[in-house]
Amino acid sequence: MRGRGGRPEAYCHRTMLDAIRYLVDNGIKWRALPADFPPWDRVYAFFRRWRDNALVKEFHDRLRGRAREELGRDAEPTAAVIDSQSVKADAVVGADSRGFDGGKLTGGRKRHVVVDTLGLLLGVMITAADVGDRTAAQVLLEQAADAHHRLALVWADGGYTGSLVEYCLATFALVLAIVKRSDDMRGFVVLPKRWIVERLFAHLMRSRRLVRDFERRTTSAEAMVYWSMITLMTRRLARPHPQRG
Repeated sequence: MRGRGGRPEAYCHRTMLDAIRYLVDNGIKWRALPADFPPWDRVYAFFRRWRDNALVKEFHDRLRGRAREELGRDAEPTAAVIDSQSVKADAVVGADSRGFDGGKLTGGRKRHVVVDTLGLLLGVMITAADVGDRTAAQVLLEQAADAHHRLALVWADGGYTGSLVEYCLATFALVLAIVKRSDDMRGFVVLPKRWIVERLFAHLMRSRRLVRDFERRTTSAEAMVYWSMITLMTRRLARPHPQRG
């Protein structure tokens, strides 16, 4: 709240952050924010400013680095896992950013994510559901390689095979290791490394705002994913750690 020139802030940033986290966790409309928080339009303006200036991603990345260090890891990862999740889209989502995923038989949008070996988010990209995993992975892995220079190994499922493996090695110096499911497997089987990103998807689906895509803009949908992960990491950091007594 301390002024730095210009018009002073009207509300505490911590209160604004808690209001957005409440909205993402409970899946309510902006106008349905409880009266305990600042007016909904002020909270939305705060959310929009942080979204447009990439402040939510910066805040998330700082928390991720701290969470990794608390667990005895380096702040920057060297290995990651990539995957995608198709979710249904609400009626407010325009036709230009929605599609039909023939593999999952889901109409809506697709979340492409890269996570570290702890399951913490390294990058997310929202596309229409009919965008292929390999097409989106080229863009997402480029962003991840630029942001995390120590990244050298990425695990993926069989949907990322083909020329993408050679492309990642030649362009980003990333080894894309494919973890395939055996043809003789029946029922649910925990696959090495791939379960890490599936656990992140399970966490996202516990945030009611993310069960269905309600955002008009894909940048807003990406910001909602970051807010959900911020809630997860703040809860982890609040727990007593064995090494800290």
